[in-house]
Amino acid sequence: MKVGIIGATGYGGLELIRFLYNHKEVENLTLFTSSEEGTVFSAKFPHLIDINDQPLQKIDYDVLSEFDVVFASTPSGVSSSLFPPLIDKGPKLIDLSGDFRLKDVESYKQWYKKEPAPQEAIDVSIYGLTEWNEAAIKEAKLIANPGCYPTAVLLSLLPLLKEKLIDPSFLVIDAKSGISGAGNKPSQTTHFSEANEAFSIYKINEHQHIPEIEQAISMFAGVETKISFNTHLVPMIRGILATSYAQVMPGVTQADLIHCLKETYKNHPFVRVIDDAGSIGTNRVKGSNYCDVYAKLDERTGRATIIGVIDNLVKGAAGQAIQNMNVQLNLPQTTGLQVVPLFI
Repeated sequence: MKVGIIGATGYGGLELIRFLYNHKEVENLTLFTSSEEGTVFSAKFPHLIDINDQPLQKIDYDVLSEFDVVFASTPSGVSSSLFPPLIDKGPKLIDLSGDFRLKDVESYKQWYKKEPAPQEAIDVSIYGLTEWNEAAIKEAKLIANPGCYPTAVLLSLLPLLKEKLIDPSFLVIDAKSGISGAGNKPSQTTHFSEANEAFSIYKINEHQHIPEIEQAISMFAGVETKISFNTHLVPMIRGILATSYAQVMPGVTQADLIHCLKETYKNHPFVRVIDDAGSIGTNRVKGSNYCDVYAKLDERTGRATIIGVIDNLVKGAAGQAIQNMNVQLNLPQTTGLQVVPLFI
């Protein structure tokens, strides 16, 4: 296969390169840029010397139309105009930004504060939550890869919502992320002196992933809800831990919660249902495409604590994108993605 990456200089792009380099079906990997044409990639990232010494290519639609797959790992607001001319032109398109996730363009304007993609492009886009949308992904022209926070939240909550084990009317989600989730552009928020040994909340009740999570719950669990969702910055590089709180339905037991999760994901290689809370954490999935999920019933209050853990750059971005590519190409989902978590 010939695979192109637009936006390879970001953290998500670097992870795409790391996994695609070892993907047995990828013979040609080409990197494209809108501003650094001719720059040798390994000169920007010396850890790739002798691995990727190619110069960055300018974005050329005639060239891109000859590729089998094109990934866009760009900030939101870029691929909305970049990808539509490529639809039906040859390559399968996988977007890692938020530009094609929300079906309601007014909602996109409200939450992203940007102009949306053309409605016809949004209409053909398929939400790429692999474990829940595999059939549609197989036929997709354009995949909207889920956000990192939504991936952790949805994989842990959807089984329990779909099987009506928890009450959808009141969901509180407390999510924490490493600093790489903010991208590699320097900012005061992510400056070492301000982020190290600090723990902060941001975008209180205003995070752009709120409508994405609500839309996906409606799509896959068949229920409407309005969530309370807040995010925190943790002084680590990688990882997301999303903790959700929900009232269980009458008669639901701890065994019911775990059984539901295990039954849902028994044939899905990248979702691991954890039995012991002491075995769940970001370092258990670091560098890998795994999502670990766990649920614990508090019998005193009748509430469940539900946890999803991922590496935000892999299962929350590049890894899930490649998993979706594998589905599209009728390859085993694990192709190119079977790596052991780094742990330390």
